[in-house]
Amino acid sequence: MRLTDFHVLSFGCYGALIDRDSGIYAALRHLLATSHVRLSREEVLAAFTRHETAQQAETPGMLYSGILAEVHRRLANEWGVLASDDDHALFGKSVPQWPVFADVPAGLQYLKRYFKLVILSNVDRGSFVASGRRLEVRFDDVITAEEIGSFKPERRNFEYLVARVAKLGFDQRQILHAAQSPVRDLVPARRCGLAVAWIDRQATAASVSCEFRFPSLVDMVKAHQEELRT
Repeated sequence: MRLTDFHVLSFGCYGALIDRDSGIYAALRHLLATSHVRLSREEVLAAFTRHETAQQAETPGMLYSGILAEVHRRLANEWGVLASDDDHALFGKSVPQWPVFADVPAGLQYLKRYFKLVILSNVDRGSFVASGRRLEVRFDDVITAEEIGSFKPERRNFEYLVARVAKLGFDQRQILHAAQSPVRDLVPARRCGLAVAWIDRQATAASVSCEFRFPSLVDMVKAHQEELRT
C-alpha cells in the first residue's frame, strides 16, 4: 500500500498536528502549583485523560470547552484545590493556546497539493477556529464532536466522517486517517474499515496495527515524495 493510493487525508488534529499534551500540561500548571500533590508530567496527563474519558462518557453532547472545564473541576477536587468557576472556565478556553508542532504548517501545505484535507476532532468548532488559523492551511472539511453529538472513539464519529467525505466525491477506500492516539483514532478507525497512518510523535514502544507509521508530519511528506520518485 502506498500513500499515493489515497485521495483524502483525515486528521485527528490534537496530538498529531497540535501538541495537545504540552498545551494541557501548561494550562494545568497553576492548578498543580496550588495543590499539595507532586506529580510528574506523565502522571498529570494520565489524570487528565482519566477524567476526560469519564466526562465524555457521561456527557457526550457537551461542548469540548465544557468538558475541559468539568475535567478541571474534577482535578481540583482530586488534588484538594479550592478553584473558582472562573478558573474552570479559563481552562475550558485553553485550546487556542495549545501549540502547533513546528513541522505542521509546511507539511500540510505540501499535502494540500495532492490530497483533500479533513479534520475529525473531539473539540467544538469554536475551539478549533483559533487552532485552524495557526495550522496555516485551508481544510476541505472540518468535522467536530459538536455536530456529531459524540466523542471519538465512538464508531459513529468515523461513520460520520465517511459520509461527509462521500459528499466530496470520495469513498471510504480513498481515505487515509492520520492521527496520534491509538485509543481515540487508530483502533476505532480501523474497525470502521479505514486505512490509518500513525503519527507517532512519542516514539511509542507499543505496536499498533496500521498501514503507515511516521514519527512526524515531515516524515510523512518525505515518504510521499519518495513514492513520487519511484
